[in-house]
Amino acid sequence: MDIRSIDMNLLVVFDAMIEHRSVTRAGEAIGLSQPAMSAAVARLRAWFDDPLFVKTGAEMKATPRALVLAKPVRRVIETVKDEILQRSGFDPQKTDRTFTILMPDIAEVNFLPKLLARLSQAAPDVRVRTVSKSRPAAAEALESGEAELAVGYFPDLHKAGFFKQKLFDSPHVCIVRTRHPTVGDKLTVKQYLSLSHAVVQPEGREHVFELFLEQRGLKRRVLLKLSHFMSLLPVIESSDLIATVPSDLADVCRRYANIRVLDVPIRSPVIAVHQSWHRRFHKDPANVWLRGVIHSLFTAA
Repeated sequence: MDIRSIDMNLLVVFDAMIEHRSVTRAGEAIGLSQPAMSAAVARLRAWFDDPLFVKTGAEMKATPRALVLAKPVRRVIETVKDEILQRSGFDPQKTDRTFTILMPDIAEVNFLPKLLARLSQAAPDVRVRTVSKSRPAAAEALESGEAELAVGYFPDLHKAGFFKQKLFDSPHVCIVRTRHPTVGDKLTVKQYLSLSHAVVQPEGREHVFELFLEQRGLKRRVLLKLSHFMSLLPVIESSDLIATVPSDLADVCRRYANIRVLDVPIRSPVIAVHQSWHRRFHKDPANVWLRGVIHSLFTAA
Protein backbone atom coordinates (compact mmCIF):
# COMPACT_ATOMS: atom_id res chain seq x y z
CA MET A 1 0.00 0.00 0.00
CA ASP A 2 1.34 3.45 -0.97
CA ILE A 3 1.49 5.71 2.11
CA ARG A 4 0.47 8.64 -0.06
CA SER A 5 -2.95 7.05 -0.50
CA ILE A 6 -3.66 6.98 3.25
CA ASP A 7 -6.38 9.35 4.45
CA MET A 8 -5.88 10.22 8.12
CA ASN A 9 -9.61 10.78 8.48
CA LEU A 10 -10.17 7.10 7.73
CA LEU A 11 -7.87 6.14 10.59
CA VAL A 12 -10.09 8.22 12.87
CA VAL A 13 -13.09 6.31 11.51
CA PHE A 14 -11.34 3.00 12.13
CA ASP A 15 -10.48 3.97 15.70
CA ALA A 16 -14.07 5.04 16.39
CA MET A 17 -15.37 1.73 15.05
CA ILE A 18 -12.97 -0.21 17.30
CA GLU A 19 -14.22 1.73 20.32
CA HIS A 20 -17.98 1.88 19.63
CA ARG A 21 -18.57 -1.29 17.53
CA SER A 22 -21.46 0.43 15.75
CA VAL A 23 -21.57 2.51 12.57
CA THR A 24 -24.21 4.80 14.09
CA ARG A 25 -22.52 5.32 17.45
CA ALA A 26 -19.06 5.72 15.91
CA GLY A 27 -20.43 8.29 13.44
CA GLU A 28 -22.03 10.28 16.25
CA ALA A 29 -18.76 10.24 18.21
CA ILE A 30 -16.75 11.81 15.39
CA GLY A 31 -19.49 13.93 13.84
CA LEU A 32 -20.33 11.92 10.70
CA SER A 33 -23.77 10.96 9.44
CA GLN A 34 -24.58 7.26 9.09
CA PRO A 35 -24.31 7.31 5.24
CA ALA A 36 -20.94 9.10 5.44
CA MET A 37 -19.74 6.68 8.09
CA SER A 38 -20.83 3.67 6.06
CA ALA A 39 -19.01 5.04 3.01
CA ALA A 40 -15.86 5.55 5.10
CA VAL A 41 -15.99 1.98 6.44
CA ALA A 42 -16.36 0.72 2.87
CA ARG A 43 -13.20 2.64 1.91
CA LEU A 44 -11.36 1.15 4.86
CA ARG A 45 -12.33 -2.36 3.78
CA ALA A 46 -11.08 -1.68 0.28
CA TRP A 47 -7.86 -0.23 1.63
CA PHE A 48 -6.99 -3.17 3.82
CA ASP A 49 -8.69 -5.82 1.64
CA ASP A 50 -10.47 -7.11 4.73
CA PRO A 51 -14.03 -6.84 6.13
CA LEU A 52 -12.53 -5.32 9.32
CA PHE A 53 -15.93 -5.11 11.09
CA VAL A 54 -18.60 -7.82 10.78
CA LYS A 55 -22.20 -7.59 12.01
CA THR A 56 -22.66 -10.01 14.91
CA GLY A 57 -25.89 -9.59 16.78
CA ALA A 58 -26.27 -5.95 17.84
CA GLU A 59 -22.58 -5.10 17.32
CA MET A 60 -19.96 -4.90 14.64
CA LYS A 61 -17.19 -7.26 15.71
CA ALA A 62 -13.61 -6.59 14.68
CA THR A 63 -11.90 -9.16 12.47
CA PRO A 64 -8.47 -10.53 13.41
CA ARG A 65 -6.91 -8.10 10.93
CA ALA A 66 -8.72 -5.16 12.57
CA LEU A 67 -7.60 -6.29 16.03
CA VAL A 68 -3.96 -6.32 14.86
CA LEU A 69 -4.36 -2.82 13.45
CA ALA A 70 -6.15 -1.35 16.48
CA LYS A 71 -3.11 -0.47 18.64
CA PRO A 72 -0.90 0.92 15.84
CA VAL A 73 -3.77 3.09 14.57
CA ARG A 74 -4.38 4.39 18.09
CA ARG A 75 -0.68 5.26 18.45
CA VAL A 76 -0.72 7.17 15.17
CA ILE A 77 -3.77 9.18 16.20
CA GLU A 78 -2.37 9.99 19.65
CA THR A 79 0.98 11.03 18.15
CA VAL A 80 -0.72 13.41 15.73
CA LYS A 81 -2.91 14.86 18.48
CA ASP A 82 -0.19 15.21 21.11
CA GLU A 83 2.87 16.10 19.06
CA ILE A 84 1.64 17.64 15.81
CA LEU A 85 -1.69 19.29 16.55
CA GLN A 86 -0.79 20.32 20.09
CA ARG A 87 -0.52 24.09 20.31
CA SER A 88 3.12 25.00 20.88
CA GLY A 89 3.97 26.64 24.17
CA PHE A 90 6.97 27.83 26.14
CA ASP A 91 7.66 27.36 29.82
CA PRO A 92 10.64 29.54 30.81
CA GLN A 93 11.03 27.72 34.12
CA LYS A 94 11.59 24.38 32.38
CA THR A 95 13.55 25.27 29.26
CA ASP A 96 17.32 25.10 28.76
CA ARG A 97 17.14 26.84 25.40
CA THR A 98 20.00 28.99 24.14
CA PHE A 99 18.98 32.39 22.77
CA THR A 100 21.35 33.98 20.27
CA ILE A 101 21.02 37.76 20.19
CA LEU A 102 22.69 40.24 17.86
CA MET A 103 24.20 43.05 19.94
CA PRO A 104 27.00 45.56 19.40
CA ASP A 105 29.31 45.99 22.38
CA ILE A 106 27.43 49.07 23.55
CA ALA A 107 24.22 47.04 23.76
CA GLU A 108 25.96 44.18 25.57
CA VAL A 109 27.07 46.52 28.32
CA ASN A 110 23.74 48.29 28.55
CA PHE A 111 21.34 45.33 28.28
CA LEU A 112 23.00 42.16 29.52
CA PRO A 113 23.34 42.86 33.27
CA LYS A 114 19.63 43.58 33.73
CA LEU A 115 18.56 40.88 31.28
CA LEU A 116 20.63 38.17 32.95
CA ALA A 117 19.36 39.20 36.38
CA ARG A 118 15.77 38.79 35.19
CA LEU A 119 16.49 35.49 33.43
CA SER A 120 18.13 34.05 36.53
CA GLN A 121 14.73 34.25 38.23
CA ALA A 122 12.29 33.73 35.37
CA ALA A 123 14.26 31.15 33.34
CA PRO A 124 17.19 29.85 35.40
CA ASP A 125 18.41 27.30 32.82
CA VAL A 126 18.21 29.57 29.78
CA ARG A 127 21.53 30.35 28.10
CA VAL A 128 22.32 33.54 26.18
CA ARG A 129 24.84 33.95 23.37
CA THR A 130 25.53 37.35 21.85
CA VAL A 131 27.09 37.96 18.45
CA SER A 132 28.19 41.11 16.66
CA LYS A 133 27.67 41.52 12.93
CA SER A 134 28.14 44.20 10.29
CA ARG A 135 25.00 45.87 8.97
CA PRO A 136 24.44 43.56 5.94
CA ALA A 137 25.42 40.45 7.92
CA ALA A 138 22.91 41.27 10.67
CA ALA A 139 19.98 40.81 8.30
CA GLU A 140 21.45 37.58 6.95
CA ALA A 141 21.94 36.20 10.48
CA LEU A 142 18.30 36.79 11.39
CA GLU A 143 17.02 35.43 8.08
CA SER A 144 19.08 32.24 8.40
CA GLY A 145 18.23 31.67 12.06
CA GLU A 146 21.82 32.13 13.21
CA ALA A 147 20.37 34.74 15.57
CA GLU A 148 16.80 35.10 16.80
CA LEU A 149 16.75 38.72 17.87
CA ALA A 150 18.71 41.93 17.33
CA VAL A 151 18.86 44.58 20.04
CA GLY A 152 20.37 48.00 19.38
CA TYR A 153 20.64 50.32 16.41
CA PHE A 154 20.14 48.32 13.19
CA PRO A 155 18.79 50.65 10.48
CA ASP A 156 19.10 47.99 7.76
CA LEU A 157 16.50 45.81 9.51
CA HIS A 158 13.73 48.34 8.92
CA LYS A 159 12.47 46.56 5.79
CA ALA A 160 10.03 43.92 4.58
CA GLY A 161 10.34 40.57 6.31
CA PHE A 162 11.41 42.07 9.62
CA PHE A 163 9.51 43.25 12.66
CA LYS A 164 10.77 45.89 15.06
CA GLN A 165 9.75 47.28 18.43
CA LYS A 166 11.09 50.55 19.75
CA LEU A 167 12.65 50.47 23.20
CA PHE A 168 13.92 54.02 23.73
CA ASP A 169 15.64 57.04 22.17
CA SER A 170 19.28 57.70 22.99
CA PRO A 171 20.52 61.25 22.27
CA HIS A 172 24.21 61.99 21.94
CA VAL A 173 26.15 63.42 24.88
CA CYS A 174 29.77 64.19 25.71
CA ILE A 175 31.90 62.45 28.31
CA VAL A 176 35.12 63.73 29.89
CA ARG A 177 37.12 62.79 32.97
CA THR A 178 35.89 64.24 36.24
CA ARG A 179 38.86 66.59 36.75
CA HIS A 180 39.26 67.74 33.16
CA PRO A 181 41.42 70.89 33.28
CA THR A 182 39.57 72.98 30.66
CA VAL A 183 36.00 71.65 30.48
CA GLY A 184 33.46 73.12 32.87
CA ASP A 185 29.76 72.42 33.20
CA LYS A 186 28.89 73.58 29.71
CA LEU A 187 30.53 73.46 26.28
CA THR A 188 30.44 76.02 23.48
CA VAL A 189 30.58 74.90 19.87
CA LYS A 190 34.00 76.53 19.44
CA GLN A 191 35.40 74.80 22.52
CA TYR A 192 33.86 71.47 21.56
CA LEU A 193 35.44 71.50 18.10
CA SER A 194 38.87 72.58 19.44
CA LEU A 195 39.14 69.87 22.10
CA SER A 196 41.04 66.62 21.52
CA HIS A 197 38.52 63.91 20.67
CA ALA A 198 38.37 60.14 20.93
CA VAL A 199 36.07 58.66 18.30
CA VAL A 200 34.61 55.16 18.18
CA GLN A 201 34.06 53.71 14.71
CA PRO A 202 33.08 50.01 14.92
CA GLU A 203 33.86 48.14 11.73
CA GLY A 204 30.81 47.57 9.55
CA ARG A 205 28.55 49.76 11.70
CA GLU A 206 26.74 53.03 11.01
CA HIS A 207 28.73 56.07 12.22
CA VAL A 208 25.73 58.30 12.78
CA PHE A 209 27.41 61.22 14.52
CA GLU A 210 30.36 61.29 12.13
CA LEU A 211 28.01 61.50 9.15
CA PHE A 212 26.07 64.24 10.92
CA LEU A 213 29.19 66.39 11.36
CA GLU A 214 30.42 65.70 7.83
CA GLN A 215 27.10 66.80 6.31
CA ARG A 216 27.37 70.11 8.17
CA GLY A 217 31.02 70.69 7.37
CA LEU A 218 32.07 70.54 11.02
CA LYS A 219 35.55 69.22 11.83
CA ARG A 220 36.89 68.11 15.20
CA ARG A 221 40.43 67.53 16.35
CA VAL A 222 40.43 63.72 16.48
CA LEU A 223 43.49 62.26 18.22
CA LEU A 224 42.25 58.71 18.79
CA LYS A 225 40.05 56.34 16.81
CA LEU A 226 38.77 53.18 18.48
CA SER A 227 36.81 50.19 17.21
CA HIS A 228 35.03 49.38 20.50
CA PHE A 229 32.95 51.67 22.69
CA MET A 230 34.03 50.05 25.94
CA SER A 231 37.66 50.98 25.26
CA LEU A 232 36.58 54.54 26.05
CA LEU A 233 36.26 53.84 29.78
CA PRO A 234 39.99 53.76 30.67
CA VAL A 235 40.91 56.19 27.88
CA ILE A 236 38.59 59.01 28.93
CA GLU A 237 39.19 58.48 32.63
CA SER A 238 42.97 58.75 32.25
CA SER A 239 43.31 61.47 29.62
CA ASP A 240 42.03 64.91 28.62
CA LEU A 241 40.22 63.52 25.58
CA ILE A 242 36.51 64.06 25.07
CA ALA A 243 34.13 61.58 23.42
CA THR A 244 30.65 61.91 22.01
CA VAL A 245 28.51 58.84 22.63
CA PRO A 246 24.85 57.77 22.89
CA SER A 247 23.42 58.65 26.30
CA ASP A 248 22.73 55.03 27.31
CA LEU A 249 26.44 54.26 26.97
CA ALA A 250 27.31 57.40 28.91
CA ASP A 251 25.09 56.21 31.77
CA VAL A 252 27.02 52.94 31.90
CA CYS A 253 30.39 54.71 31.75
CA ARG A 254 29.38 56.99 34.61
CA ARG A 255 28.67 53.95 36.78
CA TYR A 256 32.08 52.38 36.19
CA ALA A 257 34.46 55.31 35.70
CA ASN A 258 35.18 58.78 37.08
CA ILE A 259 33.67 60.78 34.25
CA ARG A 260 31.26 63.64 33.72
CA VAL A 261 28.46 63.83 31.17
CA LEU A 262 27.69 67.07 29.30
CA ASP A 263 25.29 68.12 26.59
CA VAL A 264 26.61 68.28 23.05
CA PRO A 265 26.62 71.98 22.07
CA ILE A 266 25.34 71.06 18.60
CA ARG A 267 21.81 69.89 17.87
CA SER A 268 22.74 66.25 17.23
CA PRO A 269 20.88 63.16 15.99
CA VAL A 270 19.00 60.85 18.34
CA ILE A 271 19.55 57.09 18.11
CA ALA A 272 16.33 55.07 18.15
CA VAL A 273 17.06 51.75 19.85
CA HIS A 274 14.86 48.81 18.78
CA GLN A 275 14.61 45.09 19.12
CA SER A 276 14.17 43.49 15.71
CA TRP A 277 13.40 39.99 14.49
CA HIS A 278 12.65 38.11 11.28
CA ARG A 279 9.14 36.97 10.46
CA ARG A 280 10.29 33.34 10.86
CA PHE A 281 10.36 33.92 14.62
CA HIS A 282 7.37 36.23 14.87
CA LYS A 283 5.05 33.62 16.40
CA ASP A 284 7.69 31.44 18.08
CA PRO A 285 6.51 31.26 21.73
CA ALA A 286 10.05 31.42 23.12
CA ASN A 287 10.93 34.42 20.99
CA VAL A 288 7.68 36.16 21.92
CA TRP A 289 8.47 35.58 25.59
CA LEU A 290 12.03 36.92 25.31
CA ARG A 291 10.86 40.00 23.45
CA GLY A 292 8.35 40.65 26.20
CA VAL A 293 11.07 40.42 28.86
CA ILE A 294 13.34 42.82 26.99
CA HIS A 295 10.51 45.27 26.32
CA SER A 296 9.46 45.29 29.96
CA LEU A 297 13.02 45.93 31.13
CA PHE A 298 14.12 48.59 28.67
CA THR A 299 11.19 50.34 27.07
CA ALA A 300 10.81 54.02 27.80
CA ALA A 301 8.20 54.70 30.48
